[in-house]
Parts: sequence; structure tokens; C-alpha cells
Amino acid sequence: MTVVDTTPPRLPMRETAARRTGGLSPMLSRLSHERATGALEREHGTLYLADGQVVHADSPLAPGLDVLLPAHGTLSAEAWRDASAQADDRRGAARLLLDTGLIARGALELCHTGVLFDAGYFALAPSRTPGRFRYGDRHPLGVLRPVAVAALERETLRRRALLHRLWPDDRPDSMRLLRGTGADTRAAQPARRRAVLELVDGARTAPEIAHALGRHTFHTLVAVRRLVAAGLVVAGAPPPRPDPPAGPAPPPATDPDITLLKRLRDALEAL
Repeated sequence: MTVVDTTPPRLPMRETAARRTGGLSPMLSRLSHERATGALEREHGTLYLADGQVVHADSPLAPGLDVLLPAHGTLSAEAWRDASAQADDRRGAARLLLDTGLIARGALELCHTGVLFDAGYFALAPSRTPGRFRYGDRHPLGVLRPVAVAALERETLRRRALLHRLWPDDRPDSMRLLRGTGADTRAAQPARRRAVLELVDGARTAPEIAHALGRHTFHTLVAVRRLVAAGLVVAGAPPPRPDPPAGPAPPPATDPDITLLKRLRDALEAL
């Protein structure tokens, strides 16, 4: 983390900024307007900014370049680890990979933009906790192709609308997935959708299936909602809570208790 000498500008209250900007994240809109550089941590992901533009996004719900590049044979896992380990403030991992010729710039930019929009979709999801911005923080990847905050928000809204049209219930996006009881039409499903269905086992969630397949999570969500609409997949219940420890056994009934119960029973029989 880079230490800054000046005091960062005070950010507005969430409600006031939301009324003024109308953005998905009032804090993000304000940071974009200020051309801030740093990392905005939210409940489901982190957005990295440089001069007010989004240059990278991370989310535990979306596979990163470390998963996607090796999964598709674009780059070896070892090459990615080496570049990440050697990255510094002067040359990020992206610059190191491009300088060594291990990957073409177009291929890296295309994959990186996909990761940014994928992780950004989750980072901008409604949250129960306020965001926190770390001024000066930079992602080890470095800057490839920045994306305007407004463009990321528009794409996020478009993706939300698409998923809602496919299936209006968002529980399949995060809950464990089970096979449905609908007619088995797997043969009629496209290959990419069948691959998702093969990993539905009652234990995995959609993000976990995306990681296993080395695919963007949003594309997996599209497949999952289509499978739910076809009756082939249902959202399972959350993992069961453990049973509470057994308490001490209740004390035996005393003589007055027994007498009272007998009187009640006799009264009921007399009715």
C-alpha cells in the first residue's frame, strides 16, 4: 500500500451521493469524479481505480486470470506465477508478460476485460456493509485497458436484466445446485450447458462450477438459469446448521404435577 502525505478528500454519505449520482455505488461515482487511484473494497469484490477509471476487479465469486489463462491454454500456470511474483510498481505482471512475448497483447486485453466485467458484476452487487477505499493501492497486474465507471455500471445493469428475463429468482446464483425433476432434455442442451449440468451434484454452487470449468461466472449463471427454467436444475437449501448441544434432561415430575395432570384428565373425561 502506498502512503500518501495529503489527507484524502472526505467521501459523502451513501444516501446523499446516491440521490445526486444515481449510480450503483455512490462512493464509486464520487471516486470516479475525483479521478482517484486506489482500491474500493465492497462485500463481494474489489474494484481497482487509476485516475478515476476501473483498471481491474477481483471477486471470490469470479475466476481470475490465474484460472482462465491456463484453463484455455493461453498461458501456462507457471508463467503466470512467475510474472506475478516479479511484478512491482514500475512494471506490473501484464507488462512483464507482454515484454517477454509469452502472450499477445490482444489476447491478454480480451481476457482481462472479460475478468473485469465478470468480477465487477459481483463487486457492484447490493451489499449489506459500506465500502472502504484504500488510496494509492494498485493491483499487481498493472494497467491494461481502463474501463469507465459508467460503462461498468451499464454492463452490470444489462447483465442483471438478462438474468431476470431468463429466470426471475436469483437463488440459483449462490445456493447449492441439485438436479431437477423435469423431463430429461440434456441431449437437446448445447454443449456448454451440458458441461455445467454434469457438475451439478447437490454440493457445488454456480461460482464453484465456473471455477471448475475455467469459465466466467456470469456465463455460468446464464446457463444455470436456463437449466432451472427447463426444470433440469433447482436451487438447494443452504448447508444445514449443526444441532445445538443437548441440554440436561428435564427433572422428573413431582407429586403435585402428577396430581394436577390427573385432575385435568378426569375433567376432560367428564365433559
